[in-house]
Amino acid sequence: MNQLIPLSFHNTISLTIKREDLLHPHISGNKFRKLKYNIAEAIKQGSSTLLTFGGAYSNHIAAAAAAGKQYGLNTIGIIRGDELHDKIAENPTLNFAAGCGMKLHFVSRSDYREKHTPEFFNGLKEKFGDFYLLPEGGTNALAIKGCEEILTAEDSGFTHICCAVGTGGTVSGIIKSAGAGQQVLGFPVLKNEALSDDIIKFAGQGNWQLVTRYHFGGYGKITEELVAFMNSFYDKTGIPLDPVYTAKMVFGVIDLAEKGFFPENSRILMIHTGGLQGIEGMNRELKRKKKPLIKI
Repeated sequence: MNQLIPLSFHNTISLTIKREDLLHPHISGNKFRKLKYNIAEAIKQGSSTLLTFGGAYSNHIAAAAAAGKQYGLNTIGIIRGDELHDKIAENPTLNFAAGCGMKLHFVSRSDYREKHTPEFFNGLKEKFGDFYLLPEGGTNALAIKGCEEILTAEDSGFTHICCAVGTGGTVSGIIKSAGAGQQVLGFPVLKNEALSDDIIKFAGQGNWQLVTRYHFGGYGKITEELVAFMNSFYDKTGIPLDPVYTAKMVFGVIDLAEKGFFPENSRILMIHTGGLQGIEGMNRELKRKKKPLIKI
């Protein structure tokens, strides 16, 4: 079950974090929301297999594998990077997914870029037979329907709703369910000039904007400054943040608040979208580079 955790701040602004990461031990945060109606649809269609896509440390891959195990569905993960085929045991995300019963199929990065083409899709059908297709990151109309349930009546008093943005599905659901007087701020974790257009397709124009200067170099990139912030935040609050998504958003919100971006008496809700499983993999990379590690 998620929780609303108030955080202290030094002026008239109030900060609260909604811990969607607590929804489920393995299908957490926005992945729980995105998979909810897709799993129901797959079962309704009589499909016994979910097929989806992701990288080496993908939250979506881990969550889809766990969901398949929980609901008795076969799962297939198309993994970016054929060099990873013999490194499953060394990768905590892929090792977890395989342990849940997911069949991992590795493709080259160049082939992976063609996954949207009919030729690639037909090749998957020939190889694996019938399956229910989940897009990379899990974003589709049913996923957005699930993400609309992140906000509840309990959240109606907040003036600003903030969340990290990857493919745009989560923020689209939040935009669609936000109240008329609420401002939604999305913090992209990657460089994607077309992201606003993608969100408009799902959620239309409205009372929202993207804050694009807190991606820390792009998707999956992290700096010592961000690690220090995460560790300080954990020491002060006891709340772990994931390095790919939520940490960047929380850093951005606090930085904006300190710079006077938010009006006085703003009540800000930050959505913790989960992804904590990625910390172990990130720490392995940081250790290899002899950099400070993330506390957990």
